[in-house]
Parts: sequence; C-alpha cells; structure tokens
Amino acid sequence: MIYNLIQALDRKFGFDVAKAHCDVPCGVYDPIIAQINALSVVRMMDLMAAQSDASEKNDIAFHNTVTRCIAVKEEHAERAKHEIRVIFGDYIKDNHIEDHPELPTLCHKILQIGSKCRQTADREAGLAFVEAINQFSEIFWKTKGIATKRVTAPYAPALEMVYPDL
Repeated sequence: MIYNLIQALDRKFGFDVAKAHCDVPCGVYDPIIAQINALSVVRMMDLMAAQSDASEKNDIAFHNTVTRCIAVKEEHAERAKHEIRVIFGDYIKDNHIEDHPELPTLCHKILQIGSKCRQTADREAGLAFVEAINQFSEIFWKTKGIATKRVTAPYAPALEMVYPDL
C-alpha cells in the first residue's frame, strides 16, 4: 500500500532519483582500521612468543595471557579482513580495477593471509598481512588522488604503515 502511494506521488511530483555507492551513503572509507588491526595481529604474535619463553608454563597466568592473546589475534585478523571486504565491495568500482588490475588478486591475498594469521602464530604471515594491507592502502589513496607516505608506527610492533600525505 505504501509503495503504491509513493509511486503515485512520484508520478505526480517526479521525485529526484537518489544514488549511493553503499548501503548508507556516508562515503567514509579509510583502510587505517584494517592497518591497525593487522598491526595488532603481529603484536599479539609477539606477546605470545615472549610468553613461550616463560618458565612457568603450568601457571594459570601463563595460560590466561596466551589465551587472551590468541582471542585478540583472531578477532583483529577478522576485523582487518572485514574492513578490506567492505572497502572492496562498497567503494572499489570498475574504473578503480581498470586503473589497478592487481586489486582483486591483492584483496584475495589479504583474505588468505588473514586466515593464516588466525590459524597460526606465524609472525612472517603477520608481517605479510600488514604489508599486503599497506599495498591496498596505497592503491586506495591513489583512487582518491591523494599521495601517501610510509612511516614507522609509533607503537609496538613499530612496523611501517601507509598514511595519506596530507
């Protein structure tokens, strides 16, 4: 019934057609969330590695710390993957892929490495996750015509990150 009413009003008044690139036309996309989550993955891997040197592996505090690190690592890896999926699905358009044909393969690579980070404590996979997301970030900012710079993060694990050069 409402549809019929709106359709009748549209015929009479001719509403303008609204267009949006996503579910909510906010236009706010930034890969920094994925980057920070990927850094957190590596940080948790580092903390777990430090715990593996602990002499009291039967201590409840050891198990508590490692369990918490694993949970955070898994959550942040999935959050990073989610952010990349959203930007790729909602923001990236055909013309972006024409200009950067490596984007679909890079996004797939990020999702696969993110899964490996969830499955393991392999720091090399974590570093590859951060770097792949950095590459995605560089392309993302290029699509907006904004130059980027690589800077060492001011917090552990102090890895290189891509920022817009504003």
